[in-house]
Amino acid sequence: MISEDTYAELLEIAARYPEKRSGLLPMLHLVQSTAGQITPEGIEACAAILEISAAEVSGVATFYTMYKRRPVGDYHVGVCTNTLCAVMGGDQIFATLKDHLDVGNDETTEDGTITLEHIECNAACDYAPVMMVNWEFMDNQTPASAVQLVDDLRAGKVVTSTRGPRICTWREAERVLAGFPDDRVDEGPGAGPASLVGLKVARENNWTAPQVSTSSTTGAEGSDQ
Repeated sequence: MISEDTYAELLEIAARYPEKRSGLLPMLHLVQSTAGQITPEGIEACAAILEISAAEVSGVATFYTMYKRRPVGDYHVGVCTNTLCAVMGGDQIFATLKDHLDVGNDETTEDGTITLEHIECNAACDYAPVMMVNWEFMDNQTPASAVQLVDDLRAGKVVTSTRGPRICTWREAERVLAGFPDDRVDEGPGAGPASLVGLKVARENNWTAPQVSTSSTTGAEGSDQ
């Protein structure tokens, strides 16, 4: 069931946008933050508020892999297995965690704490191999460090992202993605040295972005050529 408080917050999200259906993605994250997954009741509530069909909402919910149709554990652990991370050890990390946790891809441990999934590129190749816990970066991982990470999470220890805040639960993270900030926005570094190398080189060489003249983008307008 969708509670009255959650329904009110779904309305609040929809009201943020000139076209209220633009609020569907954060609305689905809010559903997950309360239900732990996308539910038929959540789909119907979103459809009613946005005045679209349940089939349209379901189509979005099944298209994006961040929306889950099965319950997710307290911590969603994603291992990047795209090319660079894979060759740097991502495949081995994923295989090790499957054995250690006794789960397959997109499955949850019996105690409900960890959901393991191999995921697509995290745009963090400079720190490969990379994992994410509830969408926070864990950089330069090894099979041993990955096992220690999930063991710490299962033991209830405080874990801090490599480039970000302390790790919250998956439902708490989903609420943030719905647009309801928590108190962790200023925790941890936003970028690491490897990500800033290009900026450092540009400053040392006094490089700047080229200036584009507005006339150059409109000069051909109306041309017959």
